[in-house]
Amino acid sequence: MTTAARPRPTRAAILGAWMLVAGVMLAAFNFRTAVTSVGAMLSEIQDGLGMSETVAGLLTTLPVLAFASLGALAPRLTRRFGARGVITASLLAMSLGLIARAYSGHAALFLLFSLLALAGGAIGNVAVPVIVKRYFPHSIGRMTTAYTAMLAIGTTIPAFATVPIAQLAGDWRLALAAWSVPALLAVVPWLVWRDGDGRAAASEGPRLRGVWRSPLAWAMLVAFGTQSSIAYIVIGWVTEFLRTRGMDAASAGAMLGVFTLVQIPMFMIVPLLVARPGGPRPVFLSLAVCYPIGVGGLWVFGGDWSTWIWSALTAVASATFPLLLTLFGLRARTAGGTAALSGFAQSGGYLLAGVGPLAVGWLYGLTSAWALPFGLLFVLIGAQMISGLYLTRDRYIEDQLPHSSPRSQRSPWAVPR
Repeated sequence: MTTAARPRPTRAAILGAWMLVAGVMLAAFNFRTAVTSVGAMLSEIQDGLGMSETVAGLLTTLPVLAFASLGALAPRLTRRFGARGVITASLLAMSLGLIARAYSGHAALFLLFSLLALAGGAIGNVAVPVIVKRYFPHSIGRMTTAYTAMLAIGTTIPAFATVPIAQLAGDWRLALAAWSVPALLAVVPWLVWRDGDGRAAASEGPRLRGVWRSPLAWAMLVAFGTQSSIAYIVIGWVTEFLRTRGMDAASAGAMLGVFTLVQIPMFMIVPLLVARPGGPRPVFLSLAVCYPIGVGGLWVFGGDWSTWIWSALTAVASATFPLLLTLFGLRARTAGGTAALSGFAQSGGYLLAGVGPLAVGWLYGLTSAWALPFGLLFVLIGAQMISGLYLTRDRYIEDQLPHSSPRSQRSPWAVPR
């Protein structure tokens, strides 16, 4: 039996594909800049706006609330306007929000425009996996690697660079507004790129109804929520824990730096391994086993010379985050399925994630000890292990829902292995 030769892509198609890759990577860089730039300048923001501690606490919780609530709108928006239009609008909204909040004169306006800036990242988070599934169905691992690497870089750079920018400019407002520039630059590829079918908004496949009936969707929600909750707890509380164990502030901060730095190469490697045949389960097990070892080591030995080892192991385990992002594409047969699964899991997952750090603060304040907070961490680790074992078998959300198409349309932009 002979098969028809695959037509060679035209030069315009190749340029269009690279433009799409650039658009995805530049967009990913910007999805967290509105979050980490504020953390670096929180004291200056409070002083400049007369912001109370309560309002500052709301400001630091706002990203989780935005990702939980606004991310749920993304599937509907992508069906209506196409992922390209949604990401373009998200980046423009982000740019406007970043500038407007920096020069707002009141704490309430700062919160309102922060929500606008965060909306871009929340909606874009869900829309990008749809783009990857539709246009790069045979390169999900490679594209998720590029996406998560840029997401990690875009999370790290504002945390380090915002304060030096403020010192150089002599203005904390300018330092916050400066992050609108990369967001505006990221819009350019999306304005230039056109769908290979010549349509401005591409159909993402049939709408999936009743996603909440899918065990796969709930397992993804639990896995994504517990992973994010553990990460927020580590970032928000481990430094304080280490200081109560006698470690000085600089050394405790350095341990958090180890956690952040180890994540970057792990985020680049994991999606490639997961996308290989049979890859999800062994990769997940290899990562998940590092959580109890790393967290347990921090609890028992945190504060001594071995702390960097436990921090590094915890960072390795946190690479279940890019693993789950990769599974959004691998556990759906269509771009519409990816959008439904991603929207459901991310919106509910971030809501679950926001409870974790608050619960740790409440438990520590109640007992003045770390046994219950670490007990909560182990409960979250156990829930992630159970849900992850379910997710890493070959299952598809379309197969668990009635009236959904089991076949995906091959895109003219599909990139071969």
